[in-house]
Amino acid sequence: MRAFLCGVRGSTPAPGPDFVKYGGHTSSVALAHDGELPSLVIDAGTGLRRVTNLLDGAPFQGSIVLSHLHWDHVHGLPFFQGGARQGHRVNVFLPAINGDAVGTLSRGLSPPHFPIGPTELGPGWTFDPLVEGPRELEGFEVLVREIPHKGGRTFGFRVTDGAGSLAYLGDHFPLGEGAGPDGLGAYHPAALALAHEVDVLLHDAQFLAAQFPGVTYLGHSAIEYAIGLASRAGAKALMLFHHAPDRTDDELDAIVASFADAPIRVIAATEGTVATLGVPGSPVMTTLSTAT
Repeated sequence: MRAFLCGVRGSTPAPGPDFVKYGGHTSSVALAHDGELPSLVIDAGTGLRRVTNLLDGAPFQGSIVLSHLHWDHVHGLPFFQGGARQGHRVNVFLPAINGDAVGTLSRGLSPPHFPIGPTELGPGWTFDPLVEGPRELEGFEVLVREIPHKGGRTFGFRVTDGAGSLAYLGDHFPLGEGAGPDGLGAYHPAALALAHEVDVLLHDAQFLAAQFPGVTYLGHSAIEYAIGLASRAGAKALMLFHHAPDRTDDELDAIVASFADAPIRVIAATEGTVATLGVPGSPVMTTLSTAT
């Protein structure tokens, strides 16, 4: 399994020279079976635009799962050119209100907020409610669990192809489940189940513990919590994700260096890289040359 990191920033895009190394696009991760084009995408922030370049000119034929509906996780949908090519198939799954997927998404994607609504994105687009539990999507086994995050129902995901595995807790507010042993949030059952012995855990890393409690009202995690979760769950590596929009490349370099002695391998997610999972030494990281 290959995981393409197309957008790793949180809250809002971060353009400019101070953000070139780690990237400024918001949350989107594309998954592909070995030797195949990406067919499963987690979240549709502005990083979704980069998925088009991975398709070798072909239309996207696959599924997009949305962890929740905050702007930085859906704003890429109407700009996804791979989902507009002739022959496209884009099945979108989202946490819907009262089972109404189109109506729920339309609250933020329709006039006057945007010139078109979800059903105008193309004839090959479908929208369906996402619920907790295991399911098969595009040949991947996907475990969906609800996790705490402020501002609407939010899901975390565990994805495996039978060899490699990835857990995605892109936005996570563990303090919503209690203080936990370190005062940074509970290591609750859903988080532990998603991260259990995965090759890589992509986890909300918007803040450092030193910034708490001043930022807890925003509903995100501390990096130190993510390290604790990865260690307790037996993950092989932790990838810091959903970087704060004002956190520069130099600051991220310093953060990674400060956790060099952590009990788990700590990596800062970098836009434009691909992690190959399910091989010895997993995850194996390489760099993509495409940019959008």
